[in-house]
Amino acid sequence: MSLFKSASLVSLLTLVSRIAGLVRELLIASTFGASALTDAFNVAFRIPNLLRRLFAEGAFSQAFVPVLAGMRASDGDGATKVLVNQIATVLAWVLSLTCVIGVAGAPLLVWAMASGLKQTPEGFDSAVLMTRWMFPYIGFMSMVALSAGVLNTWKRFAVPAATPVLLNMAMIAAAYWGAPWFKSLGIEPILALAGGVMVGGALQLGVQIPALLRIGMLPRIGWRWSSFKTAWNHPGTRRVVTLMLPALLGVSVAQVSLLINTQIASHLATGSVSWLTYADRLMEFPTAMLGVALGVVLLPQLAGARGVEDGERYSQLLDWGLRLVVLLAVPSAVALLTFAQPLVAVVFHNGAFKDVDAQQTSVALMSYGVGLVGLIAIKVLAPGFYARQDTRTPVKIAIGVLVLTQLMNLLFVPYLAHAALALSISIGAIVNATLLLVGLIRRGAYKPSPGWLRFVLQVVLASALMGAGLMWATGHFDWLGLKGHWFVRVGLLGACISVAALTYFMCLAATGVRLRQFIKR
Repeated sequence: MSLFKSASLVSLLTLVSRIAGLVRELLIASTFGASALTDAFNVAFRIPNLLRRLFAEGAFSQAFVPVLAGMRASDGDGATKVLVNQIATVLAWVLSLTCVIGVAGAPLLVWAMASGLKQTPEGFDSAVLMTRWMFPYIGFMSMVALSAGVLNTWKRFAVPAATPVLLNMAMIAAAYWGAPWFKSLGIEPILALAGGVMVGGALQLGVQIPALLRIGMLPRIGWRWSSFKTAWNHPGTRRVVTLMLPALLGVSVAQVSLLINTQIASHLATGSVSWLTYADRLMEFPTAMLGVALGVVLLPQLAGARGVEDGERYSQLLDWGLRLVVLLAVPSAVALLTFAQPLVAVVFHNGAFKDVDAQQTSVALMSYGVGLVGLIAIKVLAPGFYARQDTRTPVKIAIGVLVLTQLMNLLFVPYLAHAALALSISIGAIVNATLLLVGLIRRGAYKPSPGWLRFVLQVVLASALMGAGLMWATGHFDWLGLKGHWFVRVGLLGACISVAALTYFMCLAATGVRLRQFIKR
């Protein structure tokens, strides 16, 4: 399968997952609105998610995939299977201990994440209870991350990309059927969402097993102490741990930023955490479809090119990824900046979700839109360092960006409230991506191919024309006033997006951009 087809497959499956995610958020917003209890759920869900990103999708994957790909290329599948067994054993032991500590220490974790919930005792207590329910989710998802690393190295991209749909479907079922059932039993309905998270995590891990069996890489976990010691002393494990430590610091920096932002938001107006969460869900649509897809596909390819010292292919892969980022992320950012209110109105403005909630979520979404290109570019540029087994440089940059982000929060929050938190993240992402790009160029690892200036001007012109049309549509229709006319709003939204996309790609074609070149690359 070609690189473009692999990225397209991952992107398509991610699109399905994000559509399911939007349905999930629509149901949650219409059922629960933006209240102290939804803030409590979002805080509780962030805690295992934060640790999942630390141990699983973030630092672990960044360290594990390059070592796994290198061992398979040099030592074959047999030695690689041994490595997978040892890594899975160590991971299972560490996660089991982490889950026990997390359940016991839930009150402290909630206080550290969002002490502002203390203003509403019901919200704080609910957050503690839901944290305890959902904390084992980190165990499921960390093992899913290990499975995904193996499957992606074997170029089996479909299953890892499709599994997030299961979490969304479980939470949809929890919101639609579970919440009313809990209410009939006299149980707080929002607790059903916590149960849905756990069911979704178990389902995601379950579907990995047949895929791993088909390639003969289902890990065997040793639960004896001697098995753990053997696994810990394996050279491959030590190498992964060595690479993981600086990567863990780098991911920790991003999560510390999220922790501080959640803490600040919990002290702002009630609903601030939820407004940011809803905006983040919409912003994740383009970042996941493009950024995650490119990152998943490029990292093993970059590691392979680096392994055989093919510098030209390594540079070409980065160039191809960055051009796709500009081609698709720039118009997406313009759309978020000019069309935020219609997007929020159609997806969330139903049931208990009020006009003020829609307005505040729209402001947050526009703030995220400022840094969308940077957020997606990082997904391409950071693997460029990880493939070189350089996890230190991204860490140093991330630490500097963390300091900058919090300084901007001090400056902006008194004036922009919750939107300032999103804006600071956006500006920080732009700085982060710029420094990563400069670092790769200075090392001679990336040499931009000719034609970049012309290409950027073509994309900016097409995006500007598209944005003008979307801005007119935002002001011309009363998107909030159409609450209760969901099908009308959906039809208008579909028509506006279709015309905008047609305008953008026609303008590109008129200025000489040929999309076929990205397939050939």
